[in-house]
Amino acid sequence: MFAGIDEVDWASMEHAYGPADDVPAMLRGLASADPAERETALDGMYGAVHHQGDVYACTLASIPFLFELVADPGIQDRGSIVELLTSIGGIDLDEDDEEEIDEEEIEGAANYAMAATAVTAGAGIFFELMTDEDPGVRLAAPLALAALHGRPDRVLALLRERMPIEPAEEVRLALVEAAGRVALRHRALAGQAAAWLSRLAGEGFPPGLRLAALAQLARCAPDALPGDVVRVVTGLLRQLRSKPARRGGTGGTSGTAPAADAQQAEAVGAVEAYPDAGGPGEPPAEERSAPVTLVGQLRGPSGEEEPGHPAPWTADLLRTLHVGLDDRVAERTALLADQLRSPDRRQRIDALRMSSGLIRVWRGSYGELVRLVGEQLATPDPQLAEAASHVLEDLFGLAAPAADALAARVAADPGAWVKDWSSGPPGLGSAVKALARLGDARSLPALAAALERPEVPHDVGFAIGFLGATADPLAEVLCRRLGEVPLDGRAHDRAGPLLTGLAALRAKEALPEVLRILRGAPAHRGEWLRTAALRALAAFGPAAHGAVPELRALLRRPGSASATEVAQALWAVDGDADAVLPVLIEGLQAERVHERRSAVNALGGLGARAEVTAPRLRALLGHEDPWLRLDAAIALWDVTGRADESVPLLLSAWEANRHSRVRVAERLARSGVAGAGSESARALRAELASVRRHNAMDGGYGSHDTYEDEKLLAFCRQALRGGTGKGPAT
Repeated sequence: MFAGIDEVDWASMEHAYGPADDVPAMLRGLASADPAERETALDGMYGAVHHQGDVYACTLASIPFLFELVADPGIQDRGSIVELLTSIGGIDLDEDDEEEIDEEEIEGAANYAMAATAVTAGAGIFFELMTDEDPGVRLAAPLALAALHGRPDRVLALLRERMPIEPAEEVRLALVEAAGRVALRHRALAGQAAAWLSRLAGEGFPPGLRLAALAQLARCAPDALPGDVVRVVTGLLRQLRSKPARRGGTGGTSGTAPAADAQQAEAVGAVEAYPDAGGPGEPPAEERSAPVTLVGQLRGPSGEEEPGHPAPWTADLLRTLHVGLDDRVAERTALLADQLRSPDRRQRIDALRMSSGLIRVWRGSYGELVRLVGEQLATPDPQLAEAASHVLEDLFGLAAPAADALAARVAADPGAWVKDWSSGPPGLGSAVKALARLGDARSLPALAAALERPEVPHDVGFAIGFLGATADPLAEVLCRRLGEVPLDGRAHDRAGPLLTGLAALRAKEALPEVLRILRGAPAHRGEWLRTAALRALAAFGPAAHGAVPELRALLRRPGSASATEVAQALWAVDGDADAVLPVLIEGLQAERVHERRSAVNALGGLGARAEVTAPRLRALLGHEDPWLRLDAAIALWDVTGRADESVPLLLSAWEANRHSRVRVAERLARSGVAGAGSESARALRAELASVRRHNAMDGGYGSHDTYEDEKLLAFCRQALRGGTGKGPAT
């Protein structure tokens, strides 16, 4: 073994962390009899040689030696090496990907292509591994064949042949997953694969196998799912929970299957007695995104399954099923509701995570699901309760069906009102934040207590903003705490949350303390602190008239980075357009785009009093920055009162940048110009008809995504009803 390994010039190659001269040691470590050494070597291969899926020259040079390892029955943990080879060789670059590759990525793309060629050339060995004595190897081999072998028809036939004689339950599930993979990658075989999966999903087969088949059908042929898929799946989950406990997983299954497994294998074998039928049609042109494969989840299962709890792989099958169901929101919601009622805590925790993902990406009717999420707050299981509170925290108004449960949780656990972190300032606990975001007065005791802490939570001011007048009782403590803030290097961190809260309450009684901050802001982060103070004054409006001399003096101060903020505050407090217009016009020439945007938005706030700036705003409609163009179009509409110039640009921004839609819809809602049959009305109705949230991202999300999308929907409805009739100040 490893003949010629020392003749490779490893030192001339590199991996993620430098010279690749340590790769031979890693490869030899994979052959070690010591489990710890094998694990360290595998970690090194993934961490350096195949770092985050990258393929280097040393990765390519390793491929022949990895094949030697998997071919030697004396090597332990060969299934892990099969998975590594599958990952190295299984990266597809379609034509669209190739068009997006720039010159710097050409070498990497070439490495991927060479890796795919090299691993595919040796993929024939995976056929032999399908009958290996090691169940871990048999677990990894099916997906390797489905992903890498050049004859998918032979692969699909082998999967079907192997099913009735495979003794290990987890390996049978891997066979099913591999069939789904073949259907997704090779459209010509999708019908055959889907027909086989449909039969496996039918009555008479073991519940785990049926669930696996349904999950793969959801991915590759969702139209073939039974019409009552929720009833079927929930029934299978009950069967899986009622299965008697058993010991061992793939690691303990080899040779002849136990009696129960033998009966299941016999039942599965009956599938082959049926001739092929026409499939339900071909899968989508592009492979749907899917969770991590089952192989990694099934490897090394727990030694014993608890009575009344399904096997650990059940959660992964459910996640795969949900990914496949995609925009079938009603069915996914019903399925998650059943999972949240499960006696199995693991299933409920998974359901919480999937509920969060579903609501974040898709619009729907979630009242009952949210109520069930709220029920998890009363559980004595701290992990489950904390997971539920995190889900509700990001739902804002959609968390209303869980309001009572949140209030009970907050009242019962004062120790969780504030979270302290090892680095960074403290923050409000999830349940408190979720309750405050509902505008619920029952959050007030927790917020009041948070304001009395030596260090006020950084997000308490934003939470107060959702309560409106309900939080008026907190104004006194906010004023007092602001008066206690020393004007030192940490003044911004201490005063910022308080100023935000006072601005939200329009607490004019805080004027003396706000002016103290404005006058004495230290050099460190002083502009940020002054901006927060100015925004508080602007929120107080005419009630802060005593600040006018201070604001006028600041407006005349040369070189002030917050000149636009000063102008906005003076306008809000005194309404002196003549004083602020020159400053805002000057801001239109600022070098930094965000400063120009601030000036543009401030001019829009002046309405007709700023009509003289219309030519300057019109000139910005052609600016290269899309957000500045959008701001200018809205401000131009605000100062001229005419929609004809602005609406086409707003609709163009709507189509080009989905993240602009909240601002566009808000402006349309203010004016109510989306008349029946107009382009604006068509865009708004199309948005309301879409089931996917406008800002849903693949592979990432923001904590306010759902909140922003719900705002968009509200503005769309308002605009179509005729708007508010409230324009900017004039």
